[in-house]
Amino acid sequence: MRSKELFSDYLRVQKRYSPRTLKIYLESIDELFVYLAPSCEEQLESLMTPANIRSFVAHLLNRGLLPVTVNLKLSAISSFSNFLVKKELLESNPVKKIQRPKTDKKLPGFYTISAMENYFNQELPSKENSINGQEEINVQDQLKRFLKLRDRVVVELLYSTGIRRAELVSLKIHEWDRSRGVIRVTGKGNKVREVPVPNLLAVHLEEYKLLLNEYFSQNTTRHLFLTDSGQPMYLSFVNKIVGRELKGVEGFSGKKSPHMLRHSLATHLLNNGADLNSIKEVLGHSSLAATQIYTHNSFEQLKKVFLTAHPRAKKGG
Repeated sequence: MRSKELFSDYLRVQKRYSPRTLKIYLESIDELFVYLAPSCEEQLESLMTPANIRSFVAHLLNRGLLPVTVNLKLSAISSFSNFLVKKELLESNPVKKIQRPKTDKKLPGFYTISAMENYFNQELPSKENSINGQEEINVQDQLKRFLKLRDRVVVELLYSTGIRRAELVSLKIHEWDRSRGVIRVTGKGNKVREVPVPNLLAVHLEEYKLLLNEYFSQNTTRHLFLTDSGQPMYLSFVNKIVGRELKGVEGFSGKKSPHMLRHSLATHLLNNGADLNSIKEVLGHSSLAATQIYTHNSFEQLKKVFLTAHPRAKKGG
């Protein structure tokens, strides 16, 4: 259908949605169309009424889809409807008249500061020490050390800057500015932001970059992070690194993921006095509402301050 093709171009070119988001939106629209008019696509716009959308929602819920998944599909359909209204192919957005399924608010999990310290207190293999007790480190051992350093830097960068894994894999060497102590990150919608890099991470990044140029001198793409074979790193590879690095470290008994490291940084910054606007800029959120979800994690900190400062609490009242 022509309108869907135009919408796809709009999302990709003007909205600059990622391929993954684009796929989710278009699949949701296709699913609606198959449900409403499996054999007469030319009439689809006329079938996009509140009653039909409501029926589609009931169909999805009866299939056992979670409310959060249904709401994601509704968001895609709503965006498409707004596009059709602008193109004068639809009078109004039917999704606005739909009561969305209620979802349980899922609060972001995070690692404790002590767990992160347990990880960072682990020593990296030094340049001088051999791995197998040999006097001289052979080439294979040197490569192992380099890959271990890479994995450590990946985890350290994800936690210390809060960048997304997609932002990490797209980083180029020149986007690490040692003189200013920042990395230039391209986030959602191709929005560019600069994120400060703590001193210790900066030292590790410099060492890693030097070894990267030594081991993968033919890095034509100039990506900052590569796989073991020298190809640009991909999303699932980052997941594997994080899972492998945190495995067995005290304090990491649950889920081990790049996004949990991002959640952890946001929570720790908030608990240590950073304001929401600053955290919003670091994380690259488009609105403050996305950042406010982290305020729940600082409740324990608030409780401690309250019990310490309250006059009745001091007296045991």
